[in-house]
Amino acid sequence: MGRGVEWDIDPTLDRIRDLVDLLGEPQRGYPVIHVAGTNGKTSTARLIEALLRERGLRTGLYTSPEMTTLRERIAIDGEPISEERFVETLQDVLPYVRLIDDKHGVRLSFFEVLTAMAYAAFADAPVDVAVVETGMGGAWDATNVADGTVAVITPIGLDHTRYLGDTIEDIAAEKAGIIKPGAIAVLAQQPVAAAEVLLRRVSEVGAVAAREGIEFGAVHRDIAFRGQMVRIQGLHAIYDEVFLPLFGDHQASNAACALAAVEAFASGAPTRGEANLEATTRIAAGESYLGGDEGQLDPALVRSGFAKAGSPGRLEVVRTGPTVLLDAAHNPAGMAASVATVTEEFDFTRLVGVFAAFADKDVTGMLEELEPVLAELVVTRNSSPRSLPAEELAEIAEGIFGADRVHLSLRLDDAIDRAIGLAEETGEYQGAGVLITGSVATVGDARTLLRVEGSK
Repeated sequence: MGRGVEWDIDPTLDRIRDLVDLLGEPQRGYPVIHVAGTNGKTSTARLIEALLRERGLRTGLYTSPEMTTLRERIAIDGEPISEERFVETLQDVLPYVRLIDDKHGVRLSFFEVLTAMAYAAFADAPVDVAVVETGMGGAWDATNVADGTVAVITPIGLDHTRYLGDTIEDIAAEKAGIIKPGAIAVLAQQPVAAAEVLLRRVSEVGAVAAREGIEFGAVHRDIAFRGQMVRIQGLHAIYDEVFLPLFGDHQASNAACALAAVEAFASGAPTRGEANLEATTRIAAGESYLGGDEGQLDPALVRSGFAKAGSPGRLEVVRTGPTVLLDAAHNPAGMAASVATVTEEFDFTRLVGVFAAFADKDVTGMLEELEPVLAELVVTRNSSPRSLPAEELAEIAEGIFGADRVHLSLRLDDAIDRAIGLAEETGEYQGAGVLITGSVATVGDARTLLRVEGSK
């Protein structure tokens, strides 16, 4: 598209608003469930979409970044739009893009154009509902020209501090911008500082909050083959014996948030007025307002929807003997959740890491989380121009792991081969494993190199 790099951010909605106005406001043609947060956004969005599709609704799903192909970001009924439709949609919006470029004297960004394409593609389909993940922030994120009837805020932590602020409160305030008047805000468990900011936003705009751990949550989980069995307290019912083909307590929480979001959507977000004002007042006082069974889902539908769901690159097992795991954790909080899951749910006697990350990330923080569980580490780079050079990464890693545990490979394919060899050194293939992590780009490259289904 020749629109510059995606991570060069200009925090304004002026251009994208003008663009969607010219396009006839396609984002108003269907209800939107809007998802923001620091970690778990894509998994939660995919789980929401899976449940909605299981209910027989035609869905649009907008996520970022992609693993292997840009078309993944715009999906209809669970499938990326075709190459032909992608090109047609781009050609449809380009004349209007150029008008806005001329009007503002600043070219629309890559992400702004792609967001407009997604909204237009969903309107043309047409979809019954769109699940939209923010790109980075919230208030000024290009996706925020839509008003979500349900706003989901996944766990908030420190990431993208250059753009979002360097405190939890600043980041939470930015993410809270997707909570609109009359919406239901589904809030994952948060640091206290973030929760206070989010609930203040709920009160200020006359929305209603549903909080993990109070109105809903995963109340029990058991490790199962290729996933886990969970019991979820929803907003309107308890759902037992739900198989989730994803690993980790954090994914159980993501599933609970997804279920609550679909229940809230099924019951209809409250309208503004006296009843909503009363509910908001009760929430502000720490009371629960949600009750009744108007949003209760069919338990069989919930089980079948979640059983079919997936989130590629999130502790994804792509090979056995030795086991090779792909995980897209890209900040310390996400890495901590992944490490906890690997420790709890995989019986590795020897685990070797492959790590490549973006230069603007907290690489030291991620490596410090990984160090206790890895026998050895192979550092490399991914295909993105944002990737930290492997030599610089090796220097950082040696300060954490020690020089004898760190190996340098300049190419990811060589790094994977070397890690597999290191994992197999003891000859105990049953307990050997390789964890490839550090970035979505790293995992996407690895899926292609390992010829994982759906990676082309």
